Amino acid sequence: MDFLGLAMTLTQLRYIVAIADAGLNITLAAELVHATQPGLSKQLKQIEGELGFQIFSRRGRSLDAISPAGAQVIERARVMLDEARNIRALAANLRGEVQGELSLATTHTQARFVLPPAIARLMHDYPDLNIHIRPHGEPRVLSLIESGEVDLAIVSTSGSRPQGDIAVPLFRWQRAVVVPFEHELARLNRPVDLATLAEWPLVSYESSLRDESSLQRAFAAQGLQPRIACTSGEADLIKTYVQAGMGVGVLAEIGLNPQDGKELKVLNADGLFPECITWLVLQRDRVLRDYAARLVNLIAPQIGVADLQRALAGHEAEIWPEPPRWSQRAPWLHSATQAA
Repeated sequence: MDFLGLAMTLTQLRYIVAIADAGLNITLAAELVHATQPGLSKQLKQIEGELGFQIFSRRGRSLDAISPAGAQVIERARVMLDEARNIRALAANLRGEVQGELSLATTHTQARFVLPPAIARLMHDYPDLNIHIRPHGEPRVLSLIESGEVDLAIVSTSGSRPQGDIAVPLFRWQRAVVVPFEHELARLNRPVDLATLAEWPLVSYESSLRDESSLQRAFAAQGLQPRIACTSGEADLIKTYVQAGMGVGVLAEIGLNPQDGKELKVLNADGLFPECITWLVLQRDRVLRDYAARLVNLIAPQIGVADLQRALAGHEAEIWPEPPRWSQRAPWLHSATQAA
């Protein structure tokens, strides 16, 4: 391949990767790279002419499949684009630039209840920074970081390490059990147990329907079957449905705030379900902009910016501080639970 005109060559590589990621849909690929469809098609034709073979096989005027040779080209193109991005990020850090874009994928609960204070502080420190938050279910969040579409991914698991090149534990949390004040369980003068919860319809996350979920496993370990009456991907909706009398709420304690205490009673459910950990997931050999590392430090102050950058560069083993409990950051929640 003739690499005269490096900028044009990188643009061409970005186009063919976009076509592959768009499922061979030229129109969608053009939208992804902010190009016109005719312009993208012209660049594809040009790069295939330089290579001497087709990257994509055709059926009529439509792209039909990635050719075997094209698959190898696309794989190498991804590596080159990643390194070009790393060079730009490294140069920006060395110049002390404060402008840029930060893309973050996470779950709805993290985006709603964990990120706002940290992002507000980050934007105060970096007023010219553009931040893009993409809330999804955890499988989609992990696929976005794996494909390089986002800079950071934040997910939670019930203790196990999530898949990914680098996983940094940020904090630990428990599930909370909530009911309206007029509910029968609100008058319970002892910690709630699974046998009691099995008698009531539950309102929880969509993931609770899966057999492998920690909620399902907790009930199964005692020979019980939970009655999941209503599910949602968002903690706010779970609380709304609980207030409407649709069932007993089981949600992440990070999805509660002091205002909820006016409508809902938090039951004492210590040790009822497995403890969960919120993780930061990163791609190894990825140069993070300084503001991205700073956001991680704002979310989890025990994670040093320099330590994070060294781990990404592969200079140190991944030994991270013990993640603190979320209740340490929300003492009102601990008090409300103990009062129950």
